[in-house]
Amino acid sequence: MATASRGSSRSRSARSPAPEVSVLRVGHRPGRDPRLTTHVALVARAFGARRLYLHPPDPELATRVGAVTARWGGDFEVVATDDWKSLLRTFPGAVVHLTMYGLPLGRTLPKLARHRNLLLVVGGAKVPAELYRRSTYNVAVGHQPHSEVAAVAVTLERLLGLPRPVRPGAARQRIVPSARGKRVVGEGVA
Repeated sequence: MATASRGSSRSRSARSPAPEVSVLRVGHRPGRDPRLTTHVALVARAFGARRLYLHPPDPELATRVGAVTARWGGDFEVVATDDWKSLLRTFPGAVVHLTMYGLPLGRTLPKLARHRNLLLVVGGAKVPAELYRRSTYNVAVGHQPHSEVAAVAVTLERLLGLPRPVRPGAARQRIVPSARGKRVVGEGVA
């Protein structure tokens, strides 16, 4: 199942275009992990990833993320995959396993930024040992236990920068920044 949207818009330098980034969530447990995996998807979308590959597939989660992206704009998609190993073998770029056991992000960032396509991989409850061997890079945001949501957010921010507001007209709804209170404009806002 694929859904569409892209959460942030960024200006890219003419000298060094930012890599196209996808995220793979391995070991998602439908029924047990929907909230955490939804947060991985929302962060990936908002911070500029193009897609989330989801293993195993979860059509309900893909539909929920698709509804968010339809409302808030962009071209992010959720793509179901039954075989994460095949995806790693055929991915046309570097595979970056985000793990607290990897090399420090700050040290590997210059290498990552040189790739045109990156696949950031975050695991579920138990990460298969094979993932460490199949990855181009095993990278740590920190060497303490932390959430895969945080790892994806920090890595995308370091690679692509902070998300910028969506342009007016590019989404059905958008937030108007405000020093106090909440202001949302657009279709379906009461």
